[in-house]
Amino acid sequence: MTDGEVEAEFVVGSPLGLHARPAGRFVSLAGRFHSEVQVTRDNDGWVSGRSVLSLLSLAAAQGTKLRIRAVGEDAHAAVAALGRLIESSDEEASA
Repeated sequence: MTDGEVEAEFVVGSPLGLHARPAGRFVSLAGRFHSEVQVTRDNDGWVSGRSVLSLLSLAAAQGTKLRIRAVGEDAHAAVAALGRLIESSDEEASA
């Protein structure tokens, strides 16, 4: 079976941006999928979706557009779930 590759763009919804807590939730959720997950801001290099420090390096404030790419058997599900998390404006949203 060929691995799928899926990319989509999402807008950070949290008023506090992608700070440590939501980045931790993102990493936790990304770890539930078999696909490799990467994230970029302004196509300025891809970072690992499984590293809190890498995600924090994007300095993504509310309204920032982030592109998520997943490669693997569950790529569609990974991008959809992670995109919902990124776009959530609820600080207490669970992953």
